[in-house]
Amino acid sequence: MIRVCGVEDVPFGEGRAVLVGGRRVAVFRAEDGWFALDAACPHRGGPLADGIVAARTVICPLHERRFDLATGQERSSGGHCVAAHRVEVRGEDVYMYLEGDLTRRSRRRPRLEIAGT
Repeated sequence: MIRVCGVEDVPFGEGRAVLVGGRRVAVFRAEDGWFALDAACPHRGGPLADGIVAARTVICPLHERRFDLATGQERSSGGHCVAAHRVEVRGEDVYMYLEGDLTRRSRRRPRLEIAGT
C-alpha cells in the first residue's frame, strides 16, 4: 500500500490525478467514500480525474462515458472497463493498493498519456 494524497488534497465530489509506481491513477472523493481508477478513459484516453463525479460514477469529460467508481465497469454502454484500485483512508492520509492488489484490470490500453496532475 502506498500513500497517494492527503484527505484535504481532493475536494468532496471531485477527482485528482496522481502518479503511483509509474502509473497515472485518478483518486476520487465521492459521497460514499474514496475510490481510485486508472486515470485515462479506455475509450479515447480522456482524463477521468477531470470528470463529473455523481451517484458513485465518474463521467469522462471527452465523450461522456460513465464508469462505476468501485468496479471500473462502464455503465453507459458496457463496452469498456478501467482498472479499479482499493483505497483506504488512515487519519488524514489516503492510501492505495498497488498493481498486485488491483480489483479489476483494463481490457484496453489508454491511447493518450495525461500530462501533469
